[in-house]
Amino acid sequence: MRLVAATIYTIGYAGRRLPDFLEALKEAGVDRVVDVRALPLSRRKGFSKTSLGQALTAAGIEYIHLRSAGNPYRDQKNEIERCLALYAGHLNENPHVVDEVEAAITGHRAALLCFEAEACECHRSVLVARLLQKKPSSRVMHL
Repeated sequence: MRLVAATIYTIGYAGRRLPDFLEALKEAGVDRVVDVRALPLSRRKGFSKTSLGQALTAAGIEYIHLRSAGNPYRDQKNEIERCLALYAGHLNENPHVVDEVEAAITGHRAALLCFEAEACECHRSVLVARLLQKKPSSRVMHL
């Protein structure tokens, strides 16, 4: 029996409407969304914690918010490389954060959620890199 490598999904909602966002998750077969925003608030209709959780539940997708995985340096997004380097340092000082994210996605077809459409411009890319260090046979899909 051949073991299939786990897939780590990520998704950003920038530029998306809620129905399109939900459809992308359904098409990928995602059954859990792990919100890695420190503050799960949004000016974009439907993407704040309570309303998003309700919409996901109605779509048959579980919602979990992991505040601990949020980026405390998000206010420095105008310097993306510096922001991501600071977040990497934050994970070095708080390795339990990666363990919490790993526990939240294990056994699920889970997607890490944040705002940025491009994962490479978001702290979730740093989280994924750390998860891949722990599970190098995994693959990544950005929705």
